[in-house]
Formats: sequence, structure tokens, C-alpha cells
Amino acid sequence: MKAQMQKGFTLIELMIVVAIIGILAAIAIPQYQNYVSRTQVTRLVGEMSSLKTAVEERMSRNAATNTIADLGYTASNLSSNAAVAMDASAGTASITATLNGNVASAVNGGVVTVSRGADGIWSCEVTASSNTGWDDSFAPAGCPVGS
Repeated sequence: MKAQMQKGFTLIELMIVVAIIGILAAIAIPQYQNYVSRTQVTRLVGEMSSLKTAVEERMSRNAATNTIADLGYTASNLSSNAAVAMDASAGTASITATLNGNVASAVNGGVVTVSRGADGIWSCEVTASSNTGWDDSFAPAGCPVGS
């Protein structure tokens, strides 16, 4: 009598595969969520930083800037309350935006501020969101989390 050949997978093999997939998902999903949060903060910093040239140009002409639209800013799906405060005579400026809208819940409410000092040096600061899940590693390099 011939022994029957096994065809297919046994139940224990399938259970092991499902357990491995579950472990990988438990590690990968939170890491992906952190990655998305970091990229959203970094993107908003980039959007605000892209307005530096327009601010410098207006300052060199001593032109008044009343709204952020004066700088050519187009509203982003990541932010609201984008604003500019500029004092051409003092040589200072501040561009701010709040993360909300289509963003991860961990970064919702965080504020990005790009500032120009009277010495002409630009700086960046991220104000942390009060939501649970915020991690200071969400702020990009060169743009520290302020208090």
C-alpha cells in the first residue's frame, strides 16, 4: 500500500503564517504612521520656507505685506491660519501656519513658524501639538521643537 502524499498546507502551518503577518503588521503600522506625521510637518516647513524669497523681495522694496496671499501663498491641504507678520523698517518677519485639516491626528494643532531676525538670519521653530501621540522627532532637522 502506498502512503498518501500530503497536498496543501496543514492548519498549524497556516496559523504560523498568520501569526508572523500579525507581528509584522504590529510593528510596521505604527512606524508608517510616524513616517506620515514627520513628512507632513516637514512639508509644511518647506511650504512656509518657500516664502522667504518673497519676504526678502518685499523688504528690499520696503513694500507692505498685509496678508500671506500678498506673498503668493496658495492654501495647503495641511494647514490653516497661515499668516505673515512683517516689519520692513526693523527688518523682521514671521511666517506661521497651523497643522490641521488633512493631517495625522498626532500632529493636528502643531504650529510651524519661520522667522527672520533683524540680522537677516532665518530660523525655524515647530510648536508641538497638544494631542497625544506627538513626538519631538516629527520636527525636521534644523527646525527644533519650541516650548
